[in-house]
Amino acid sequence: MRILHTMLRVGDLDRSINFYRDVLGMQLRRRNDYPGGRFTLAFMGFEGDTMELELTHNWDTAAYELGTGYGHVALAVPDAYAACEAVIAKGGKVTRPAGPMMHGTTVIAFVEDPDGYKIELIQTAA
Repeated sequence: MRILHTMLRVGDLDRSINFYRDVLGMQLRRRNDYPGGRFTLAFMGFEGDTMELELTHNWDTAAYELGTGYGHVALAVPDAYAACEAVIAKGGKVTRPAGPMMHGTTVIAFVEDPDGYKIELIQTAA
């Protein structure tokens, strides 16, 4: 077995695609409309990576409550400080600047997508 994708429900699909593509550098791999169910699925991913992020837009729902069970999506980055600078330069929101973990040495940061979902940036060795 292997993980195929993680799904997030989003209120404005184009806004979310723009964030994941233009701010975080993912590619839109495919987008399918399902008129009978009144929803659209868009699959985003990084070049060379098989894992995908499924953005689900239910046409009649403009926003969702995130709830208390959701944590975050984590992305590996070579330089969390530079990644935060790039996110800010592209209009994204950094909610926890890059720096060492409180109880460790791993450098992390958190950014937020347009729907309020948290994305952790974890600095990893190249």
